[in-house]
Amino acid sequence: MARLTELQSFIQIAQKGSFAAAAVSEGVTAAMLGRRLDSLEKRLGVKLMHRSTRGLHLTELGEQLLERAKYLVREFDDMEASISNSAKHVAGNLLVSAPAAFGRVHVAPHALGFHEKFPNLKLSFNLTDSLVDLVGEGYDLSIRIGWVTDPNYVAVKLFSNRRVVCGTPDYFAKHGRPTSLEDLSNHNCLAFTSQGGQPRGWTFQRDGKQIAMRVSGNMACNDGELLFSWMRQGLGIGWRSTWEIHKELETGELVTVLDEFALPDYDIQAVYPQQRFLPAKVRHFIDYLKSVYQRPDYWL
Repeated sequence: MARLTELQSFIQIAQKGSFAAAAVSEGVTAAMLGRRLDSLEKRLGVKLMHRSTRGLHLTELGEQLLERAKYLVREFDDMEASISNSAKHVAGNLLVSAPAAFGRVHVAPHALGFHEKFPNLKLSFNLTDSLVDLVGEGYDLSIRIGWVTDPNYVAVKLFSNRRVVCGTPDYFAKHGRPTSLEDLSNHNCLAFTSQGGQPRGWTFQRDGKQIAMRVSGNMACNDGELLFSWMRQGLGIGWRSTWEIHKELETGELVTVLDEFALPDYDIQAVYPQQRFLPAKVRHFIDYLKSVYQRPDYWL
């Protein structure tokens, strides 16, 4: 365990930039951290840090060790956490990414209930419609809508969802109902924009094959909530997830068209990187969301 402790202290010193700051974080004296670093350098036979009155600077070998040490310590923590099922042992920080609108309504509000079950775990959310790099940006998991094709990730289905074309009855009374995918070119399609402002296409299924349709309209933006608002005002039609419009479909405020072309599996999924030991914090958060979403009355 002494070697692990030395690596943990090395990481703290490198990240804090000084022995004094690292000592506060570790709860030991700066002199103790100095001895641990000396022992690590002596055992490895290399210089890891240059120390001067101006501060600490990692050597090239120190930079290499830092990345590998962070990975090893994280693996060790994950191994311990995966074995322990006790709530009091589920600790640390859980960093979650989720789509902005869905995360605001269906992920972040459940933080309180989850925290009551696992009080030693800190939760951090990043709500964004951009696709994040889980490994590169240090996320524990991401909530995603749609398919996950990266073999380096594991995807766990949280609940069923479809993407459908919908609009207000008023809009369809004025402009007619599309009956084929080609009819979309005759309608004002309110589309989500990618980087550069280009509207994203809408994806459907016909004769067992996926078809990406280019759509256009007089308004587009990169905010799903604003698109939803425009659609509810009867300004055009949208391509929306059923989780988002369930209430409006129940009341008749919105109606769907082209249902026979809707994608069958555009589910909400929890995604995390492939790893030998699934951290307990990730497993418990996924299980908690599944239990919430599968309540019979939740989506009503």
